[in-house]
Amino acid sequence: MSPTAARELVAYLMQSGLWEMRLKSMRRVSTVIAFLLVNAALLFDASAQQSTRPLRPPSPEGTPVIPFMEGWYANDDGTVTVSFGYHNRNAEDIIVPLGENNRIEPARFDGMQPEIYFPGRHPGVFTVTIPASMQDESIWWYIRTGNLEELRVPGRRGSDAYELDRNPRPQGSMEPLVWFENEDRGSGPEGILAVDTKTIPVGLPLTLEFETEDPSMRDPSNPLFAKPLDTRVIWYKHQGPGEVIFIEHAASPFIKTPARTTPASKFPLFLPPASSSVTMPAGKGIARVSAKFSEPGEYMIRARVDNWGSPDSGGLFQCCWSNAYQRVRVTE
Repeated sequence: MSPTAARELVAYLMQSGLWEMRLKSMRRVSTVIAFLLVNAALLFDASAQQSTRPLRPPSPEGTPVIPFMEGWYANDDGTVTVSFGYHNRNAEDIIVPLGENNRIEPARFDGMQPEIYFPGRHPGVFTVTIPASMQDESIWWYIRTGNLEELRVPGRRGSDAYELDRNPRPQGSMEPLVWFENEDRGSGPEGILAVDTKTIPVGLPLTLEFETEDPSMRDPSNPLFAKPLDTRVIWYKHQGPGEVIFIEHAASPFIKTPARTTPASKFPLFLPPASSSVTMPAGKGIARVSAKFSEPGEYMIRARVDNWGSPDSGGLFQCCWSNAYQRVRVTE
């Protein structure tokens, strides 16, 4: 991100109404600004390193995927849930399999990070919950892109500027609820992981589905919320050795037209659109998609449910979305 782009981003936030929130919301504004400044500093540093060697040929490996600690949630049981995301500055997907080049330490927390990194900035892709007995210790996410330098980011209970919460936003937005049939409900970046692993042969379509409901607390007197807002579901390959093709399910047609502009979508650097997206009318129902896998192996699919059509919700605000993960075993 160039200094000019950074200035435009901050200027937009100043004009977007965030500065006019009620006093009780000012802590959230501080968190957003701290988040943006830290991220901008990292990007400026990376750009500065490249500009000091103007004649240096570009690496055939491209640029490294940058891991981010988005923030942490304090849980009622004394545990801390840390939200992680990433920024892939390359124009193409980057694959980094789980292992030495893509690991969480201590190893007991390893396994939920993605193996495929899509272009752009992706917040809250997975979480790690740290037990109360380790609240003064850090976990580390290490990632190395090709032969480039290994990067790492810590996760722990830290500065209040990085503390996240699950409270309603100024206009009532909350994290959508997600659950698989006959299983517990979850919400937020930690979301829910299906208990059962689905099995399918290579090349045959597999139906993936889960239920969702938006619990946002809207003001019925506000004309913006005279009707419940739709939510959106985007399906992603999260882990696995082969290609995953998502196919429109008859009960959940893909979104054919661009969604209403949201603050995040004004900045193409962040949160690129995906073709495998469906709309949940009034924020409630069953989301479905069909998936085909190109080769056998162990896969994980992530579905992100968001209500970013609301003016007080978006990835840059660290609200309001939920992840639903499904493991798939593909056989010969």
